[in-house]
Amino acid sequence: MTEPTRPPGFATTAIHHGYDPLAHHGALNPPLFLTSTYAFASAAEGAARFAGEAEGFVYSRVGNPTVAVLESRLAALEGGEAALATSSGVGALTALIWTLLKTGDHIVADQMLYGCTFGLFEHHLPRFGIQVTFADLTDPANLQAALAANTRLVFTETPTNPNMRLVDIAACADVCRRAGIRLVVDNTYCTPYLQRPLDLGADLVTHSATKYLGGHGDLLAGAVVGPKAIIDQLRFTGIKELNGACISAFDAFLILRGLKTLNLRMDRHSATAAKLAHDLEAHPAVAAVYYPGLDSHPQRKLAQQQMRAMGGMIALELKGGLEAGRNFMDRVKLATRAVSLGDAETLIQHPASMTHATYDPAERARHGFTDGLIRLSVGLEDYEDLREDLLGALSVTRKPT
Repeated sequence: MTEPTRPPGFATTAIHHGYDPLAHHGALNPPLFLTSTYAFASAAEGAARFAGEAEGFVYSRVGNPTVAVLESRLAALEGGEAALATSSGVGALTALIWTLLKTGDHIVADQMLYGCTFGLFEHHLPRFGIQVTFADLTDPANLQAALAANTRLVFTETPTNPNMRLVDIAACADVCRRAGIRLVVDNTYCTPYLQRPLDLGADLVTHSATKYLGGHGDLLAGAVVGPKAIIDQLRFTGIKELNGACISAFDAFLILRGLKTLNLRMDRHSATAAKLAHDLEAHPAVAAVYYPGLDSHPQRKLAQQQMRAMGGMIALELKGGLEAGRNFMDRVKLATRAVSLGDAETLIQHPASMTHATYDPAERARHGFTDGLIRLSVGLEDYEDLREDLLGALSVTRKPT
């Protein structure tokens, strides 16, 4: 076998990295290691592993052979040194925060975040003496202005959930680097196939692996990718001693399966969403569509610079406001009324009363999304069928009761 002359591509890495079938009885897929604990050849070996002086597994809360393959693969796909897989996206985020921050520290976060992330930052971290300032990070000058002497972390999503704003990762990374502060980017919407925050200067990347990385709506998981020294801290402090949010071997196995088709799925999600965004924008019942691939999106140029494609998420508002939006959701037949995203099925939901219900009305207005906003996670169904379903639901006049 000849040695490769260049680094493997994304799909090759997603399918092969970190696993040799011939080292595991020829099993094409990594074996599922269903064990909580591991045997040691001697007491000395056990002590050395617990002390970090010898490689090897000790307990599946901190490491498992199936999970290790997934973590190696995720790190390679994001371009990071190491990764930590967790039981959920919130588990990943809390492991990171509880490990790296303490009472008296300060976070600067973008003003638009996933509802549970916002709930953690706004309603719970202050209980433990961690201050949070929300700022519009679409303008890096706002980030600079929000920094304080005790700022230790900057956190953002891009595109933002649910209103599809973009944050310039490289520009924010430059501000953070000059201030000696870590930048964390939630890359759930894009996955490493569409966007690589570490390449743009971010220090750490988080994921809800429940979404596109798994891709089939059948698991809960999260991940953090970054420098090995930090990931080791998160593993042996954040997971082992603070939140215990370890991923199961079976869920890791399912994500490994999902990664094998990630590039194909993201291409399909993106292509169909781009067509539907144009269709929706042209419909007379629609007031606005928020999608980075549209000419009307104010940050389209930035999207083209830091994203390979525009992804599968669309936000829209109807001219009739909240009532029209709910009627629209009730009339669709193929799209499924459900939260989450990144599944093979197209999902439609109302953020203000569902995923982002942690924002009260005043907070929604202050942080930049309306009560009438509808979020679409475009699935893998045929474009023509989705178009007929969505545009048909928009065009039906609801009969008075």
